[in-house]
Amino acid sequence: MAKLSLFQRRRQRVRTALRASASGRPRLSVHRTGRHIYAQIIDDAQGRTVAAANTLGGKGADTDAAIRVGKELAEAAKKAGITSVVFDRGGFLYHGRVKALADAAREGGLEF
Repeated sequence: MAKLSLFQRRRQRVRTALRASASGRPRLSVHRTGRHIYAQIIDDAQGRTVAAANTLGGKGADTDAAIRVGKELAEAAKKAGITSVVFDRGGFLYHGRVKALADAAREGGLEF
């Protein structure tokens, strides 16, 4: 088995802890790159994406863009009838754009 990078190890650790505490709630998964940030709400029981938002349509991926994505995702989740989720930051630290997205989603009405 190949040695995992620190990012991959952190990602596995976070995902394992989430499975233990999810108790049937959908998962809000965040992915960020240098240019964009993506977020989606996934129903793991059915294996499908319920709501998604990203910065592909706009310019840049700074904290302001992350806040917009968080608010868009919260609105899409409300339309889908979801109010409570589990936050999956992946292997990313809860800091900067990831934190801004999470705070905006909370302000939009999601509970986690």
